[in-house]
Amino acid sequence: MIASTQASTNSVLKYPVLGARRLSNYWWATVMSLGATGFFLASLSSYLQINLLPFADPTSLIFIPQGVAMGFYGVVGILLAGYLWVIITLDVGGGYNEFNKETGKVRIFRSGFLGKNRSIEIEHPLDKVQAIRVDIREGLNPKRALYLRVKGRPEIPLTRVGQPLPLSEIENQGAELARFLEVPLEGL
Repeated sequence: MIASTQASTNSVLKYPVLGARRLSNYWWATVMSLGATGFFLASLSSYLQINLLPFADPTSLIFIPQGVAMGFYGVVGILLAGYLWVIITLDVGGGYNEFNKETGKVRIFRSGFLGKNRSIEIEHPLDKVQAIRVDIREGLNPKRALYLRVKGRPEIPLTRVGQPLPLSEIENQGAELARFLEVPLEGL
């Protein structure tokens, strides 16, 4: 997402991009962690015949098949919750878009997963920028995104992946960016 809070001077325009550190990801990671831990403890309680949950009595469950199924769902849920917590910690997809007239560069930065390609950094000269394109598709799976058209390169997405931005916000930010870069705004 191109956030509404951006650093702007006459020669530099910088938009932060929200990555995996969204409220919805924190919510789902917490819910998954609690639910999966409950399932796993219920399975363990049915196997050991010791009540490990203070609000229920899973010792009355028969370990095969009920305890095994609960254990399977618990382990899978813990793994999925762990994955969510890892991408939140690494802030996968987070970064910024910087347009700097002083240096004459466009700099797109995003965080990724661990490894040699942990950060993705794209840099282009401002004079190679051809246009800003707005892509708006409505329907069951709406899409509202801004793209940077650079000569000799595929289009570079400038907005976050996931929930679409409000229509007015995407139009305003596209127009502001096109004005700043002195290039046409396409797609409206």
